[in-house]
Amino acid sequence: MTRDIKIATDVFPLAQAFTISRGSRTEAHVLTVTITQDGKTGRGECVPYARYGESLESVTAQIESILPDLSTDLDTDRLQFALPAGAARNAVDCALWDLKAKQEGVSVAHLWGISPLHGVETAYTISLDSAERMGQAAHAASNHPILKIKLGGAGDKDRIRAVHSAAPHCRIIVDANEAWTPDSLVENMLVCAAAGVALVEQPLPAGNDDILAGIPHPVPICADESAHTSETVSELKARYDFINVKLDKTGGLTEAMKLVERCRTDGFGVMVGCMVGSSLGMAPALLPAQLAAFVDLDGPLLLKRDRVDGLHYANSVIAPPKPELWG
Repeated sequence: MTRDIKIATDVFPLAQAFTISRGSRTEAHVLTVTITQDGKTGRGECVPYARYGESLESVTAQIESILPDLSTDLDTDRLQFALPAGAARNAVDCALWDLKAKQEGVSVAHLWGISPLHGVETAYTISLDSAERMGQAAHAASNHPILKIKLGGAGDKDRIRAVHSAAPHCRIIVDANEAWTPDSLVENMLVCAAAGVALVEQPLPAGNDDILAGIPHPVPICADESAHTSETVSELKARYDFINVKLDKTGGLTEAMKLVERCRTDGFGVMVGCMVGSSLGMAPALLPAQLAAFVDLDGPLLLKRDRVDGLHYANSVIAPPKPELWG
């Protein structure tokens, strides 16, 4: 058998600038892998992340390195050994699952034994800004039941209070993106507790988070940059209460589902998150999201335009994908 493989770069303008502690962007740059065999086509999307040393060029090169096998009979099991965890493997893994589902005439959820999928409620992200502007943005978005606010270090206590005051009925997740320090950690956590924050994501830099095991957790703490695959998650016990499962970190749906199972075995709560991408990147994540306490798959809500046949969002509830999109 022979497969036709296409690797393409797609650019999606954002509805407004998106800012986190590491910088700001106005476009989402994604890589799309399309695999066609015997008239059936599967697709996958990834978002290369500079924080992990990835770029569109490096991810493309990784995928091109396995084209001889991918063009013949490489499957999702062998893929786990052909590429490391990361964005490149994610795009290929999701494309192979989509292809397999279309070849067999069933959904990917059916292949995983979790069909039918149900709708899930996602958080809506408030970009990093001044406390006043984040409060205004939170008020404008307060129709969303869950808000995730991006923080950046200095001034975060004021940001947390402003958002809570502006949207008092919303559940709040705060994401520091590694921007806090051991000196600011306890005070920031207490402010979060006073504001009723539901979850604090990655307060300290990965590799410099041992202190988390020795302090109270008045709000549950979630590992993001510190947690990538099922092989290392057990090392995070005592430091973290939740794990943020992102397909671009795990290297695809195959490892994401394995990571979710490991989290449940090891006593971690599960959050399913995303990079800023299109509905094609979010759709596979809806499978592990079925088993998550927190879901952050709002990427398409941040775009000016999405893909054709994109996911349907009813306020914050995401419906299962159409087969024309994925799965």
